[in-house]
Amino acid sequence: MIEIGGDEIVVTHDTMVEGVHWLPGQDMADVAWKLVAVNLSDLAAKGAEPIGVLLGHMLGSDDARFVEGLGDVLTAYGVPLLGGDTVSGGPPRTLGLTALGRATSLPVPSRSGARAGEAVWMCGTVGAAMMGFEALRDGTGEDSQAYRRPRPLLAEGQRLAPMVSAMMDVSDGLLLDCARMCDASGVTIDLAPASVAIAAPEHRRADALRWGDDYALLFTISPGLQPPVPAVRIGEVVPRGDAALLLDGTPPADDTPLGYLHRA
Repeated sequence: MIEIGGDEIVVTHDTMVEGVHWLPGQDMADVAWKLVAVNLSDLAAKGAEPIGVLLGHMLGSDDARFVEGLGDVLTAYGVPLLGGDTVSGGPPRTLGLTALGRATSLPVPSRSGARAGEAVWMCGTVGAAMMGFEALRDGTGEDSQAYRRPRPLLAEGQRLAPMVSAMMDVSDGLLLDCARMCDASGVTIDLAPASVAIAAPEHRRADALRWGDDYALLFTISPGLQPPVPAVRIGEVVPRGDAALLLDGTPPADDTPLGYLHRA
């Protein structure tokens, strides 16, 4: 955050790489939408109102489609393109975007404010992006919208910001992001996996909790409070123990990743 003229300005940046964040040959209009949306989701987790974006674009043969999708998402959320840069290079193709937002509530929510005794909630669902990715990858023709064009929860984040003790978006998997909130806050979260709202078949629940790319909002509030947005209580914050995360009171298995991690 940067304080300018009495306003707290939230700055975030995300990079997307072909073959990691989107499928080779995928419609670049959808890639443009996703690039902006994932950054706006970071602003949502801060309860921020978007000011504008700066684009770092690697040129390619389908730039016209990229520009079309960029116009779609910027228009949909009323966000101006403030500038940026274009380069040649690749493969793989790499794109970056910086988003700026104005905090609507102080203090600005972070992932480090969760305290023992509080309730853990989630606004949104997990699993839809996983199902959309598989449909797109396998060419089944089933709905892939959640993977191609995620919807940042900007309005919900702004309404939640005044009451949460901690908040972040779910981008790399709910379990992993819960563990990250715990590490930042110095607490443990005891999650009730069966309570989590999923947009996937029940037999894929374990996968949905780890897959990511859903951009739900994970937050903690005092136990007597009710969120002002549709949300589901999914656990509680307890004093820090040996494990950052518990699933119904038991640490998750060590041999199963909690979510998506970039590795060298």
